[in-house]
Amino acid sequence: MIDVAEHLATILEAVRPLDPEPRDVAAARGRVLRHPVMAAVDVPGFDSSAMDGFAVRDLDAPATLRVVADLPAGTDLDPRMDAGDAARIMTGAPVPTDATAVVPFEDTARGLDGGLEPVDVVVAPRAPGAHIRRRGSDVRAGELVVEAGVRLTAARIGAIAASGVGVVEVSRAARVAVVSTGSELVAPGAELRRGRIPESNSVLLAGLAEEAGAEVVLRTSVDDSGDGPRRAIAAAEAAGADVVVFSGGVSAGAYEVVKNTLGDLMRFDRVRMQPGKPQGFGRAPGGLLLFGLPGNPVSAAVSFELFVRPALRALEGDVEPSRARVRIALAAGWRARADKTQYVPVTIDRSDPARWWATPTARGTRGFGTAEGLAVIPPTVADLVAGDTVSVALW
Repeated sequence: MIDVAEHLATILEAVRPLDPEPRDVAAARGRVLRHPVMAAVDVPGFDSSAMDGFAVRDLDAPATLRVVADLPAGTDLDPRMDAGDAARIMTGAPVPTDATAVVPFEDTARGLDGGLEPVDVVVAPRAPGAHIRRRGSDVRAGELVVEAGVRLTAARIGAIAASGVGVVEVSRAARVAVVSTGSELVAPGAELRRGRIPESNSVLLAGLAEEAGAEVVLRTSVDDSGDGPRRAIAAAEAAGADVVVFSGGVSAGAYEVVKNTLGDLMRFDRVRMQPGKPQGFGRAPGGLLLFGLPGNPVSAAVSFELFVRPALRALEGDVEPSRARVRIALAAGWRARADKTQYVPVTIDRSDPARWWATPTARGTRGFGTAEGLAVIPPTVADLVAGDTVSVALW
């Protein structure tokens, strides 16, 4: 058997990042940025008011001031101001060059209701520059706004747009074909006869691929005879796929259709992990990455998490390919294995913020459907007891 890290390293060595493409920043959320974004302009681009109120000059005590201008956001006015003058100003408007501070409406006698009549300031500014956002105080033109290799969130694209950048270079979504194997499979909801089961792996794996940021371009199934896997690869290539994920047909049985038909394209290994020991990986002549995962749904999902998801993220150039991991106490004991790493779906009790608890889910797909993370139990001869902490990848 080989280690999980060895199998993953083989996969990642075969990944070649997708070519970047330009995209309007407003349409780039969820994609991976392929270049550092530097601010095109100062943010803010001028000294601006941080409050609705009155711009004042050299005011250090309560006073009645003459209002000389009204400055809404977007104005380009820059009125002259002498000591004893004020300009009514709204948040985001340019502060007059002569002004030294802004007094919020609530620090005046009549606030907004006073209009352009003389204003009574009842609380003087605490210091020069009060409530003024200075030009470039957020970021200066040419400074880094977002680094390369990160997935663009709403907050990140907002920062990019605010810095005056309208187009970014990002990776497109990786395109995935999902192929379930097995002569026993029928469509979910179809009538079952003895020996047949609903086909669920393609639905599960397609959903996991989409949750990882990929685009599913083909979802199909093939039986355990003939050259179905090769035909599926051809269909995936025609659909523009970058990755083909097979489930089933990779173990040691007599009807392992993926292993039996794709031995020239894929290597099949036993990996020191539970669940998911049988694994296959290779590359088609046209460049498609080929994954062979076990047929058991939980095994397939865990295998996807450990091997396919990092590959999809690496295709996009994502520098954060792995899930966030935290140490969490086990709510119950767990039988260790000395020969392999165990990956255990768990639910998480967060009722005590100071100490979370992880509870293994019930076996099978129904229990797996409640999982909130994947606990990693490294090889050890000592069984774990309640209260022992383990690393949990959060879903």
